[in-house]
Amino acid sequence: MTEIKDKSIQLFLEELASHRATPGGGSAAAVMGATAAALTSMVCNLTIGKPKYSAVESDMKALLVKSEALRENFTAMIKADVEGFNQVMQAYGLPKESEQDKVRRTLAIQAALKEATVVPLACAKASAEVILLSQEAALKGNSNVVTDAGVSVVSAHAALKSSALNVYINVGSISDKEYGAETLAELEQVLAKAEVSVEDIYQSVKRQLL
Repeated sequence: MTEIKDKSIQLFLEELASHRATPGGGSAAAVMGATAAALTSMVCNLTIGKPKYSAVESDMKALLVKSEALRENFTAMIKADVEGFNQVMQAYGLPKESEQDKVRRTLAIQAALKEATVVPLACAKASAEVILLSQEAALKGNSNVVTDAGVSVVSAHAALKSSALNVYINVGSISDKEYGAETLAELEQVLAKAEVSVEDIYQSVKRQLL
């Protein structure tokens, strides 16, 4: 079976719009994150080698390595999110006739929900990283593509907020309240830091355009 990452955009969107549960919002969030990372890479690639930006060449090369690593991570998350959701659905589909069945099913569901929370949380963290990378790209990169750095931060922010929603929905069904509280605290810390940066970066890019 062809992986989602190897399909055309058109086919991915058709599957996203279909009656099937996957791919869904989690995969879409990973695509947004990958798009953001790719745009930051684009700014780097259109800056590196330009005499006008020789002073920041080494910085942009280092930035490119980071953005490309994140793009690869996001791409892997597209499939991982689908797999996580499928595991949850499989757990819900387990037999529940006997009391032993019910206990086994409940444990499987809870374990699957925890696993399904790992990917969106990782996606949120990676999105916050891209936001910071896009800031550096906007400040140091080729001014002719500063809008692309701006689109990168907006895309990364969308990926961040979307991933957060997927963490919330899973945590809401997890009975281990300590695990849930720790996960949400970690997420909220990521969100709080990113929210401040996003508007600053967006306005910084906007000022360069007007």
